[in-house]
Amino acid sequence: MNPADKPLENSSVKLSSRLEAILFWKAEPVTYKKLAELLALNISTVRSGLSELEITLRDSGLTLVQTDDEVMLGTAKELSPLIEKLTKDELARDLGKAGLETLSIILYQGPLSRAEIDYIRGVNSQFIVRNLLIRGLIERVDNPKDARSFLYKSTIDLLSHLGLSKIEDLPEYASVRNEIETFKGHQEGSKSASDEVSVANKNVPQP
Repeated sequence: MNPADKPLENSSVKLSSRLEAILFWKAEPVTYKKLAELLALNISTVRSGLSELEITLRDSGLTLVQTDDEVMLGTAKELSPLIEKLTKDELARDLGKAGLETLSIILYQGPLSRAEIDYIRGVNSQFIVRNLLIRGLIERVDNPKDARSFLYKSTIDLLSHLGLSKIEDLPEYASVRNEIETFKGHQEGSKSASDEVSVANKNVPQP
């Protein structure tokens, strides 16, 4: 079993707080079934905890966004103008080293999950991935091997912006992809992923 799929230990912290922490850390839609598995609870109990969390969030800047099957944290509707301004400001900024590194990994190795991106980089990439999604440089697609998770891949717009007709036209595509594959096969604690993908950062033009 993947360590990330192991049920969390029982906690004295109330259920709504644990659910909020999980949804904040995930920063993407999570199925009720997955939440139930993580907390070793039944789905009915999870839904009750989410109802309590929804009440708690009423006076905050966050809200729950729910469908029949999944839930995620979102921004309160009344703060939309503020978030829109922040988004525009963010889009006007350069990607930065971490953004280029993450984008390179997705370009050369995608589609892949955020857990794989985190493993290759050695750090949590949730906010960088979100930034790339907002910019329209990457997109989230269903994982055919696991309906509970998503994969991330480069968008057609990004390839067009880079002047590429297909992903294989990236500089040294085969060799860089093989380097990342090799790194993924190493045991945890091996050489930093940042070094393994540095050649990709040098070759990929900044969007």
